[in-house]
Amino acid sequence: MNALKKFIKNYTDVPENEWQTIQKAFEKRVVKKNEMIVTEGTVCRYFYFLEEGIVRYFIFNDGDDITKFFTAAPYCFTSKNSFRNQIQAQENIQALEKCILWQISLKNANKLLELRSWNTFTRKFVNEVQEQMEELLMEIKTQSAQQRYLNLQKKYPALVSKIQLKHLSSFLGIAPQSLSRIRKNMISIKN
Repeated sequence: MNALKKFIKNYTDVPENEWQTIQKAFEKRVVKKNEMIVTEGTVCRYFYFLEEGIVRYFIFNDGDDITKFFTAAPYCFTSKNSFRNQIQAQENIQALEKCILWQISLKNANKLLELRSWNTFTRKFVNEVQEQMEELLMEIKTQSAQQRYLNLQKKYPALVSKIQLKHLSSFLGIAPQSLSRIRKNMISIKN
């Protein structure tokens, strides 16, 4: 739970009395590797803090499993539209390794908005996620798969090394064989 407090403090100060209230609103959940956290067609009931692990967002399109993006600890995640509007999720969220989560219901998250620290945190966090999505969309529209892979490797080397080739290639929008070629070419360039 201290990891969540530290994470929130990256966005705002958290007075001890507010932290006690925030802490009580969350419950711990341990998820096994490959376990589904959110399944398309079901309602996402929680906003999560990922203390340990990596999760993958994906959809099915014409029978193909397409990775939208990844979230690595420590960070927060949810199926935003499903959680906020309590409607069916249009995506799946899966643990790529054992994960330790802290989850909070919509009702409890909304109650916490009365706290200055939680209100400030959520506002800043939502803005940050929006900026990341805009950056990702720009990269998809303006960069090759190889450029995006290089950027991903520079920004998140530990993450790239933990994700299966098929999920990375799906995220980049290329076949696994093409990603293997990109990796092979990068190795030969380095040598």
